[in-house]
Amino acid sequence: MKTYIIFSAFYLPHLGGVERYVYNLAKKLISKGNKVIIVTSNINFTVSHEIIDGCEVYRLPCINLLNARFPILKINREFYQIIKELRKKEPDFIIVNTRFYIHSLFGVYFAKQLDVPCIVIEHGSNHIILKKLLLNKLGNLYEHIITFFVKRYCNNFYGVSEASNKWLLHFGIHSKGTLYNGVDLDVIQSISSKSVEEYKNKYCLNEDAFIITFTGRLITEKGIMKLISAVEKLNENYPNIYLFIAGEGDLVNVIQKHCNNNIIYVGNLEFENVISLLSQTDIFCLPTDYPEGFPTSILEAAACKCFIITSKSGGSKELIYNKDYGIILDNNSPENIYDAIKYVIENPDYKSRAIDLTYQRLSRFFTWDIISEKLTSLVEDYNSN
Repeated sequence: MKTYIIFSAFYLPHLGGVERYVYNLAKKLISKGNKVIIVTSNINFTVSHEIIDGCEVYRLPCINLLNARFPILKINREFYQIIKELRKKEPDFIIVNTRFYIHSLFGVYFAKQLDVPCIVIEHGSNHIILKKLLLNKLGNLYEHIITFFVKRYCNNFYGVSEASNKWLLHFGIHSKGTLYNGVDLDVIQSISSKSVEEYKNKYCLNEDAFIITFTGRLITEKGIMKLISAVEKLNENYPNIYLFIAGEGDLVNVIQKHCNNNIIYVGNLEFENVISLLSQTDIFCLPTDYPEGFPTSILEAAACKCFIITSKSGGSKELIYNKDYGIILDNNSPENIYDAIKYVIENPDYKSRAIDLTYQRLSRFFTWDIISEKLTSLVEDYNSN
């Protein structure tokens, strides 16, 4: 049995791709008999220590900036008390997620102080996009500066996709490998078989209703408004097409104004309900411009046997290997989204073949059993050196 400490600036109940990655990795490591401790930020000012699904979670005090998107560690008595407790855990291995938080810098510094093997996992594929040009420039400069300091304490970088590894080169970092994002197929299949929520019945849809789904943060960069525009145009000739939107974010009020009988906003769903919705979905569409590492939503959609339409951003193209597996948009304009959806609707045999191929590829490379085995092997190598 080994003791892992995993640093992640955000963790459950805060929702996001990194949070899901850390949760699933921790759960799989625990199932193999290991002890896992998550160190995160106390952005909601909740308890500083708790147990979530058999995993210890410590929440460091912080100051919230940029609408709680950027927590900064608050160095006070509580902080030192938590660090004192963490030192007593005597970890065998430390994992730090992302480079650009103060939280991450402290994680690699903490590992160096304890002389414990440490890796940094990259979850992005470009600079974070902010709303103002000046903020973007300052953010890019900050990211280069903090990465410089992170590299001083740890040179062992891995990406959640090859796209993330390529992005690391921008900072002069040569990745040592890939620790893909993944899914737990057994859990997803179990939820799918129970059908937690019958969405066609709930919204009085016909059996031949064709469902398109978007799940994720409702922000401009994720492309949700482009998707809505495409579906509104499609409904002029295809009245049986329905768009389900699940998530929360800045655009909720705007999206609700577009809702009608064919565009349905279902709010922020629990994981089981997301899987239930995806299991009843024909096409999952994520026309994102966001600097994705490897979107969890794409993997979950593939596990639920949805046809996938997405953009070139991040690692999705490593699952949607070519056009036989799904559609990667060269240009995610509303017109191109419209054409892609229309093509899938009019070619059902292609849709079925692509779904099967994608599921097979998912099963071979993108499950937590495979990923955790690779990590365990890495840990043995680092501890033997």
